This record gives sequence, structure tokens and C-alpha cells, in this order.
Amino acid sequence: MKKNKKLRNSVKAIIIQDGRLLVLRKKDNGGTYTVLPGGGQNHGETLHQALKREVFEEIGAKVKIGRLLHIREYLSEKHGFALEDRNIHQVEFLFKCKLAEKYQPKNGDIPDPHQEGVAWVGLEQLDEANFYPVRLREVLKDLKHSNAPVYLGECN
Repeated sequence: MKKNKKLRNSVKAIIIQDGRLLVLRKKDNGGTYTVLPGGGQNHGETLHQALKREVFEEIGAKVKIGRLLHIREYLSEKHGFALEDRNIHQVEFLFKCKLAEKYQPKNGDIPDPHQEGVAWVGLEQLDEANFYPVRLREVLKDLKHSNAPVYLGECN
């Protein structure tokens, strides 16, 4: 019997300062990688409420939310490293954000599973940082002049 997919909304913060992107450093059985701060929307939350909560939990900082930059879909069964749950259909909303106050990278009080730390990574070093989703590596390097669509499709 085929399991139904779980549909989940997720929000992510794109925080860029001085040519660097704020990322979560994570490690699992596949090695180390980096991702944007953010996570799942709870029932009854707006996207903005979810993003503020998730960012504060993971990096211990408040953010000012700007415009929606991209929407990405993620289908877990299409990606070999998604071993925990193969039946997720996630829609991610990626917002441009600014830190509300001066900030030194550190884990928040409720970090993500496998989260080892928070770091600034140069936009030109996203490949070396093993940043996911891969599709965003090129898009973020030229954000001011990017012709990338708002909807990125199903990608990793």
C-alpha cells in the first residue's frame, strides 16, 4: 500500500551581509553541509510568524523579514540522502531578511537536528561549504542582478 505524501510548508531566511550568507552548519552520516536557517510552519502560524520563530530557535537572533525571493519544492523520494522520511512534499518560501541587531553566529536554544553551528559563508564559497539547495548557489552569488525566477521548481 502506497503511503500518502505529507505536505509541509517551510520558510527560510536569506541573510546576506558584506558578501556573506548566514548558514547553519550541519552534519549527518553523509558528511557536513550548510543550509539556510528556517523550518516548518506550524498550524495556525503565518509564514512570517513561522520564520521569526524558526530563526530565533536556530540562531538565537531576531530578524526583519523582507520580500519573498523564491519558492522551492522538495520531494523527498527524489533525493538519496532523505532517508528519515521518504514521503515528504515540502514547499519552501525563501525570504530576504536582515538581522534586527548586531549578531555573532551561535546556535539558538532549540537548534535543528544535526546542527553543529552557525556561520557566515562567502557567496563565492557556497560550493566549498556544501550548501543546499544546490540550485541556490548560483542564484545567491548574483542576487542583485539575478534573473532567476521566483518559482525555482522541484530542485536540490
